[in-house]
Amino acid sequence: MTTITVEELHERLASGEKINLIDVREPHENAEFNIGGILLPLGKIQVMQIDDIEDFKTEEVICYCRSGQRSMMAAVMLETFGFTDVKNLSGGMLGWKEKYGG
Repeated sequence: MTTITVEELHERLASGEKINLIDVREPHENAEFNIGGILLPLGKIQVMQIDDIEDFKTEEVICYCRSGQRSMMAAVMLETFGFTDVKNLSGGMLGWKEKYGG
């Protein structure tokens, strides 16, 4: 697992790049503020309910959460499930909101 900064991700999204974003927060957190990721709470990843993202196993996947802690755990788990290019968004949505608002 590697990390990506909010600045790097923001730049890539602003350029129109297609990115596989995975939001590992809870539904109520996603409803409050979201940057367009697929909602897949950490609890579902922990019990291997990952059918929605199986097609991304060989593609880049960027996980994010509120602060970067849950997404770091999710990224490590996805790697153990065979995902080959997983990144964690450093600072999560707190860092995003601090830098770009929300």
